[in-house]
Amino acid sequence: MDLKKKRPVNLDLQTFHFPIPALASIAHRISGVATFFSITILLWLLSLSLESEDGFLVAVDIMNRFFGKFVLWGILTFLAYHIVGGIRHMVMDLGYFEDLEAGIASAKVVGIMTVLLSVFAGVLVW
Repeated sequence: MDLKKKRPVNLDLQTFHFPIPALASIAHRISGVATFFSITILLWLLSLSLESEDGFLVAVDIMNRFFGKFVLWGILTFLAYHIVGGIRHMVMDLGYFEDLEAGIASAKVVGIMTVLLSVFAGVLVW
């Protein structure tokens, strides 16, 4: 057995071209991690608002500023993508959208739904 076979080795990650369903799956995992860590921000704001009347006013002041609204909009966007992507994954677990064409179409639908929900969240936040 020849242990030193010459195999093509591609370590340049910029040459990989993932299909849209793979990118949607990776983005679903990223949105799950972002949603998990955003819970700390939301719990901190809740704790601050429940601690006293002054704490509540500080929390309201934070959420009235642009940065607070932008962070909340980002959290809602990540959550929306994770929910819609999760529904897509559950439907795929039931045996639908398993071929490449249907996977591409469902990944595009997830993207479109996320954009619509993100705009809706932006309207609600601002």
